[in-house]
Amino acid sequence: METLIQDASIEWSDLGGNIRRKIMAFNEEMMIVKVEMKSGAIGASHHHIHTQASYVSKGVFDITIDGTTQRLQAGDVYFVPSMVEHGALCIEDGELVDVFHPLRKDFL
Repeated sequence: METLIQDASIEWSDLGGNIRRKIMAFNEEMMIVKVEMKSGAIGASHHHIHTQASYVSKGVFDITIDGTTQRLQAGDVYFVPSMVEHGALCIEDGELVDVFHPLRKDFL
């Protein structure tokens, strides 16, 4: 596992629907992922066993967690406990930095 990682060394993966993802770093315990979304893109509502903390690094998003929606912008953070339904609607082109515990093997 690398311990010093440069953003430019990692390629984006196109997920479709004006969303792309970059897996920045991971080990068995944790994963850090960048997600770039264009205005109007939808991160469909879902749940998973992983605990998730997300930082809005750019843009504006309507984030829904367990049926409650709030508008978040650059600098804001949200936290999703294990198995809680959540999703995102991108209002202005933006980027999220997601941290998962444990790692999302389904992303590899």
